[in-house]
Amino acid sequence: MPVMTKISTLWIVVLFNMIFADVLSYMYPGFLAEITTGIVEGVTITPMLLIVAAIFVEIAILMIYLSRVLSQSTNRIVNLVAVVITLAFVIGGGSLKPHYIFFASFEVIALLYIGYLSWKWREDAALTPR
Repeated sequence: MPVMTKISTLWIVVLFNMIFADVLSYMYPGFLAEITTGIVEGVTITPMLLIVAAIFVEIAILMIYLSRVLSQSTNRIVNLVAVVITLAFVIGGGSLKPHYIFFASFEVIALLYIGYLSWKWREDAALTPR
């Protein structure tokens, strides 16, 4: 499988884990009552917080496409930057609830593997199967 396909697919894995961690949070006892107050786990939900979170999630969404269309050298840089930013979002913006830790673990593993593939990606391996 070409490296760019592996990386793009791993971004899909990261995104699905992000989505389902949030979906299952809605089912956590007391979460809906807490969110209606505008304060979740001590964090006040503001329009600015939501736009910042949207930007972080959009990075993962865009990387699915960009990983397939950018040149190898640009792809490497963009993926490494996106991995660092997304890792900070997953770890820094996370929860200590068991389901979140479970999903975040897979996100971190996938992100580290994206970083590894991007770092080790040889120019001649851009379109050749491994």
